[in-house]
Amino acid sequence: MSFTNYLEDKVLKHVFGGSAYTAPATVYVGLFTASPSDTGGGTEVSGGSYARQSAAFTVSGTNPTEAANSAGVEFPAATANWGTITYMGVFDASTSGNLLAYAQLTDPADFLTPLSKTINTGDVFRINSGNLKIRLD
Repeated sequence: MSFTNYLEDKVLKHVFGGSAYTAPATVYVGLFTASPSDTGGGTEVSGGSYARQSAAFTVSGTNPTEAANSAGVEFPAATANWGTITYMGVFDASTSGNLLAYAQLTDPADFLTPLSKTINTGDVFRINSGNLKIRLD
């Protein structure tokens, strides 16, 4: 996952600038049909019962240190077509707020091969425990 400019700024000021950053108490996963970037943007899914979902993370390891979702994340059943999901992001709020990090969806078998998912009416999008990984190396 890539950090956005917003989060990079907060981390640098926290570590080197003496400006404390308070991490959000809860983070939320959002889904995109068009790629966000370091400055935000992209096209987040909307309508059809879509809502960002809260996620909990466990941080472990060194070189690289990794944060991985400690429980599955499940979105509600779509009541309309959401389109083809290509990216996901982590936000600091359930609506609006700031995009903290984002990544292209990949195959959980290798976490490298791009793998989009089309969500139609009645489909449920799930992220299994441990399959949403954030690394700094």
